[in-house]
Amino acid sequence: MDETLLRDLTPSVLGVLVRRGADFAAAEDAVQEALVEAVRAWPEDPPRDPKGWLVTVAWRRFLDATRSEAARRRREDAAAAEPAPGPAPAADDTLRLYFLCAHPSLTPSSAVALTLRAVGGLTTRQIARAYLVPEATMAQRISRAKRTVSGVRLDTPGDVCTVLRVLYLVFNEGYSGDVDLAAEAIRLTRRLAAAIDHPEVAGLLALMLLHHARRAARTAADGSLVPLAEQDRGCWDRCAITEGTGILQAALARDRLGEYQAQAAVAALHADAPTAAETDWVQIVEWYDELARLTDSPVVLLNRAVAVGEADGPRAGLAALAALDASLPRHTAVAAHLHERDGDPVTAARLYAEAAAKAPNLAERDHLTRQAARLNTLRPR
Repeated sequence: MDETLLRDLTPSVLGVLVRRGADFAAAEDAVQEALVEAVRAWPEDPPRDPKGWLVTVAWRRFLDATRSEAARRRREDAAAAEPAPGPAPAADDTLRLYFLCAHPSLTPSSAVALTLRAVGGLTTRQIARAYLVPEATMAQRISRAKRTVSGVRLDTPGDVCTVLRVLYLVFNEGYSGDVDLAAEAIRLTRRLAAAIDHPEVAGLLALMLLHHARRAARTAADGSLVPLAEQDRGCWDRCAITEGTGILQAALARDRLGEYQAQAAVAALHADAPTAAETDWVQIVEWYDELARLTDSPVVLLNRAVAVGEADGPRAGLAALAALDASLPRHTAVAAHLHERDGDPVTAARLYAEAAAKAPNLAERDHLTRQAARLNTLRPR
C-alpha cells in the first residue's frame, strides 16, 4: 500500500466531490471512507486508475450518506446523474483547499488541523498524536472546523498570507507523536509552491528548509537544548541549506520582499557562517530592520536586540532591549544573555532563573535553569 500516493490524491479527490455539489464536510467524510476502503482493497486488487477509483467510491459513499426518505427523489436524481466510472479529470484542487482550510472564520488551531486532514491526507488519529491530545478531542475540533466552512464558496481569490501563516504554524509544531509536522509542513509548502508562483511562498519554503537543516544539532543525546552558538555545524544538513539558499536567492531577485523572505535571509546568514564567531551579525541586524519595517512585530524587535548585542556589544543590545515591553515572551531570557555577555553574572543568573519560571515548555525551562545553575556555580563563595 502506497500511503504517499493516497495522501497525494486526497485533495484532488475531495475537490472533485466539492465541484460536483457536495458540501465540504460531507465530501471530506466520504473521501476518508474511500481511503479506508482503498487500504483494505488495493493490496489484493490494485486499480489501474487510483484517482478514478477513489472518486467513484467516495461519490457513492457521499450519495449513500445523504440519501433519506424525505429527499428520496432528489437523491435518486443525483444518483441517476452519477458520472460513469472512468478516468477522473486532471484538475488540481489543492490550492482551492488550502484557501478553504485557511478561512478567516477558523481559529489557527482549527485551520491547522483541517489543513493536515484535507490537504495533508493525515488521519484524525495521526493528527491527535502529533498534537498529543485525545483522538476524540481532535475529531471534535475537525468536525467544528468542517461545519464552519460548509457551504463556503471560494468565488474570490484567497488570502495567500493566511495560508502561509497556517503552514508556518504547522511547521512550528515540530515533531511529536508518529507524524513529523515540520517535514509535513515542508511537503505541503512544496505543493503550494508548485501550484502558485509567489515569492513569499518561496520565502517560506526556504525558511523551513534552512531551519530544518539544523534540526539534528538542536538537542543533545539527553534531549537537552543546544543553543545555536554551541551546535555542531557538521551535523547540519548541507543539502537542505543549499536548496533553501537557492530558493531564497531566486525569490529575492524578484524584488518583492516579504517577511518570510527576510526571515529566511537571517537563517541563511546563520547557515553560511562556518563558526558562530564568523556570523555576519551586522547584516543580520539589517535584515531585522527590514523585518521590523514589514511586520512592526515586537518579537522581531526582541530578536533584533540580540543581534545588536552581538554586532555592537551587549550594552547596545541592552539599550535596544530597554525600549521593549518587559512582558514580551523570552524578554527576560534575552536580558539574562545580554547581562552575561556584559560581565554581570549575578544579574544574569537571577534573570535566567526568572526566565525559567516563565518558559513555555519543559525543554526551554530546563535549559534556562541549567544556565542559572552554571553561573551560580561560578560565583565566589
